[in-house]
Parts: sequence; C-alpha cells; structure tokens
Amino acid sequence: MKEGKSKGKAKAAKEVLVELTKVSKRYKMGDTIVKALDKLDLTITEGEMMSVMGPSGSGKSTLLNIIGCIDNPTDGRVCIDGRDVSELKDAELTRIRLTEIGFIFQQFYLIPTLTAYENVELPMREARVGADERRERTLGLLELVGLKDRDKHYPNQLSGGEQQRVAIARALANNPRLILADEPTGELDTKTAMRIIELLKELNRNKGITVIIVTHDPRVANETRRVVSLQDGAVVGDTPPLAAKE
Repeated sequence: MKEGKSKGKAKAAKEVLVELTKVSKRYKMGDTIVKALDKLDLTITEGEMMSVMGPSGSGKSTLLNIIGCIDNPTDGRVCIDGRDVSELKDAELTRIRLTEIGFIFQQFYLIPTLTAYENVELPMREARVGADERRERTLGLLELVGLKDRDKHYPNQLSGGEQQRVAIARALANNPRLILADEPTGELDTKTAMRIIELLKELNRNKGITVIIVTHDPRVANETRRVVSLQDGAVVGDTPPLAAKE
C-alpha cells in the first residue's frame, strides 16, 4: 500500500510544470523601493489553461516575466518542470525560452521587414532546425492559424487579428509546452479577440499546451478554467482548476 501511494505521489509531482515558492520582486525607483511581487506562492500543472487578473500595478506582467525566465525574482524559488531556474546558466535559460516557452504579446512584436512565413520561421532558425523541417513546420503552423495563403504578406499588409495569429504561430514554432500570453487581445475588437481565445483553447485542448493569459477582460478570463487574481503582488483569489466551464 505504501509503495502504491508513493508511486501516486510521484506521478502527481511530475504533472507540476511551474512552481513559485515565496517569490518576491522589488525594484528601486529613485529613493523608493517598489514591491511588484510579495512572497507569492503559485503552482501550475501541465495542461492547464488559466488567466491572471488584477488592477494595473498588481504584478501580472512581472509574474509572467518571471515564469518566462525573462526576469529573476529578488527572493524565493521558481521551478520549471522541476528545475530551479535560479541555478541555471544564461545559455540554459535562453534555451528554455526558445524551445519550451512560447510568448504572445499585446503589441504582436512581429518584425516588419519579414513576411508572415519568415516571422514564424525565425525561432526555428535560432534553434538550428533543419531547412526542410523549418519549411514543413512553418507552413503547417500558418495553416493551423488559418493563414497559409498569407505567408508572403508583411505585417503591415495584415489585419490586427491576422498579425496576432501569426504571433501565435511564431510562439508555437519550437513546440513549446507552455504559452505565456500578455494581454493578447488588448489591441483587438471583441469578435476578433474571442477568435484568438478560441484558438488558444483549441491548442490547449488538442495539443495539451499549458496556457497562461494575463488579461484585464473578464470575458477572456471566463473562457479559461482557472482564474488567479493578484493585488499588490500577492494572490488574493484562485479558482480551483476546472472550476469554470469547459
């Protein structure tokens, strides 16, 4: 019996993708110390689709940057798939950002001098994926987001919704386990925004990708299965996983 319980616990432990323990982040602004995160605890299991809400200055984007290995906490421990990222070298962190995490931003951040195809392909080049695989994967991703026929178009030739779909395809370029989306619908009209969220839901449901969305929009949050609320850098609300409608 003990052995069976032990195996069950080990299996559950493997399902934890992101774990933050007593994470704080402080910035110095002149003579003032700003506390962006305050001893925050958060566990995210593989395959979740969750949103992070809170007023401006509550620490939402800081939290996303720390989970994405873009920023380091002042105090506390951050584990990605069981690895304490504070113990990793810069090259290892770069590799995690490139191959395990996909980033989607409100402003799209597509390179204006590259076509949709080239924007999606770029992360694969950086990861040294072979030319044939790059082409197959890029065209497949553009087809996935409904833009295969727009592969030769530049960002200024695409609508806002199309640009965001290219950004999603780019985020998927190296088959990440985790997508971090910072206000991905903030620049879009309501109808287009809901199409983007539906696409993220499909990726989560069909590919098992863990999705974390920072949003101010309760309509977006309502489409996720877990909502974490922040205030003054701390978690003040957390619906259980799968509490909301599927």
